[in-house]
Amino acid sequence: MSKKADTSRGASPVLSDEWFKSRWGPEDQRGNGNLMTAQKVLEAASLIKTGEIVSLGMPYDSRMPLAPGRAYALRMPGGPTGGPYGAKSRTIWNDEFIATEIGQIGTQMDALGHLGCMCGLRGDKTNMLFYNGNRLSDMWSPYGLKKLGMENAPPFFTRGVLFDVQGLKGRVLDVGEEIQLADLKACLKRQKVAEATIAPGDAVFVRTGHGTRWYTETKTFYDGAPGIGLDCARWFSSLEVCVVGADNFAVEVVPPVDPEVFHPCHQHLIMEHGIHLHEGMTFEGLVEREAWVFAYVFAPLPIVGATGSPGNPIAVL
Repeated sequence: MSKKADTSRGASPVLSDEWFKSRWGPEDQRGNGNLMTAQKVLEAASLIKTGEIVSLGMPYDSRMPLAPGRAYALRMPGGPTGGPYGAKSRTIWNDEFIATEIGQIGTQMDALGHLGCMCGLRGDKTNMLFYNGNRLSDMWSPYGLKKLGMENAPPFFTRGVLFDVQGLKGRVLDVGEEIQLADLKACLKRQKVAEATIAPGDAVFVRTGHGTRWYTETKTFYDGAPGIGLDCARWFSSLEVCVVGADNFAVEVVPPVDPEVFHPCHQHLIMEHGIHLHEGMTFEGLVEREAWVFAYVFAPLPIVGATGSPGNPIAVL
């Protein structure tokens, strides 16, 4: 598939003249999730020495930060919700209702249908393109994405590598501070992890320190964040990783370095290479244990047509 980017209408200069084709063919909706093989599971399992489980996710509650326009509310109908049933057992139970944008709050993974590019006129869905050349006109419905929804992602059980940039710099990074490729390589050196060991299908994670603002700066949490720049994203894609995660809300630096290029790392990783982003994570437990390499486990909720998935990723040590 060939697509000429319409830069006169604000298309991202990240795009090239040739639209980005999946090496797994025109029907592929899994991207680098295709690298999540049985061999990767065995490699990750070989890292498990103690069996200790470390949570990499934040709690979902009314105190968590929310992006503008997004909401989270949990309500318990009745007290109890149901019962009693059974003349002798008198069984009762509690249920809850949750109203939220379920795929894009808290700790969550982006689906490959989450982000694309408007390459033509506003409103022309045939020229709004996503991973593997999928057009919004073919994939959008008011009831969910018909292509590239979260249900297409595999369960992840693979080797994870943490880049502790906060530890490298000895401070929480500033809002809007761009992490450089040299920073990531310095993390590997400091942590005694060989760059050559990062293999296709691995998952990589970046600790910026922005997660420390989760409860203390809730109202401004989404105003901006430290994160990786495009050079880092290109390096990660060259390593053929399947997931890039961070303790901020976008993985990449916000606001962007170029104000006319919004979320270039999202476009490069998700749209061009089919690499899932895992946002809103926490790595404090790994840092306490100096566990830089670990088995990363996450099973996205197979919500058909969803743009993302909540859930609790874990590291098994």
